[in-house]
Amino acid sequence: MSIIKTEHQPRLSAAVNRIQPSGIRRFFDLASSMDNIISLGVGEPDFSTPWNIREASIHSLERGVTSYTANAGLLELRAAISKYLLERFGVDYHPESEVIVTVGASEGIDLALRAIVDPGDEVLIVEPCFVSYAPLVSLAGGIPVPVPTSIDKNFEIDENDLKERLTSKTKALMLSFPNNPTGAVMGKEGLAKVAEVVKDHNLVVLSDEIYAELTYDGDHTSFPSIEGMKERTILISGFSKSYAMTGWRIGYLTAPKPYAEAMLKIHQYAMMCASTMAQYAALEAMTNGREEMEEMIISYRQRRNYFVKSVKEIGLTCHSPGGAFYAFPSIAETGLSSEEFAEQLLLDQKVAVVPGHVFGAGGEGHIRCSYAASMEQLEEAIDRIGAFLKKLNESKG
Repeated sequence: MSIIKTEHQPRLSAAVNRIQPSGIRRFFDLASSMDNIISLGVGEPDFSTPWNIREASIHSLERGVTSYTANAGLLELRAAISKYLLERFGVDYHPESEVIVTVGASEGIDLALRAIVDPGDEVLIVEPCFVSYAPLVSLAGGIPVPVPTSIDKNFEIDENDLKERLTSKTKALMLSFPNNPTGAVMGKEGLAKVAEVVKDHNLVVLSDEIYAELTYDGDHTSFPSIEGMKERTILISGFSKSYAMTGWRIGYLTAPKPYAEAMLKIHQYAMMCASTMAQYAALEAMTNGREEMEEMIISYRQRRNYFVKSVKEIGLTCHSPGGAFYAFPSIAETGLSSEEFAEQLLLDQKVAVVPGHVFGAGGEGHIRCSYAASMEQLEEAIDRIGAFLKKLNESKG
């Protein structure tokens, strides 16, 4: 009896085959292979994690505290997170049953979607948005439905746009304010109108508030603090941006007990728990990290003011971002697509930015520029972008 041997073909899921690699990483990888690059691409603080936070992690290692924690995380850390959210934003969560420490905010988003989405459920996603939202909805079996925002409305949500995209299959709404990539913020009045739509249509809200502390022109409004929204909202946040802890991969989510219990089941099988050493660092950040965080925020505000003013002076339209550390200038007047502009700028002037289309169709015609870079780098970047725009204009003439 002969056995016919056939070459094995990878049997990947249809959902995985449909999603594309991160457009941010593509430009980052390209830039990393070039010399004399100024990168305004990856959204990462240019500060090191404050020393007292690093030292707390080192001390935990020295004490031999290297075993698992509870699945939901150190109770001391969960209590500190609960206290912080109540004092800063007026939302009250029970540390033992409504707080979960996650491997970055990214895991929190994934847990939330997998806990609520059934195959075929539609999830409204306010765009432009972070690149992972739509792929994670798809991987959970859901259908991402974009809700566009525009520079004309400062990238804020119009509740009528939400209503137009509601169907019998709509289950959830994903929000992110302050927003990546636009830097847009929404105040309590605007979010209250969104809340009415949420209530009227019985939606679950995933509110990604990782940039909450990086709000420059007023106080951050946490979505679950709006009347009637806590019981409908999964709040996702973390330490990466405000405490300069991106590489630590430590975040958290909070939610009413039924949602928290569902997400904890997924977390305990997929991840067991977040890194013990990172949790001790996060506990130090929660209890003794405010002073250095505020110094970073002051610096980001100064950089924002400089960068947005300078971008306008060299001829690009740019709204003033109220939060995060991104500017999202329009490049539509150049006649180039966002990808063409970003590629040509990188090759001609060695400045790396992210084309707006990777953040959803509504991002086309824009580029994302992170101003979490030194003032010297920002000044040089502005000179180079200005030179690039001059060459473009001369070629048209």
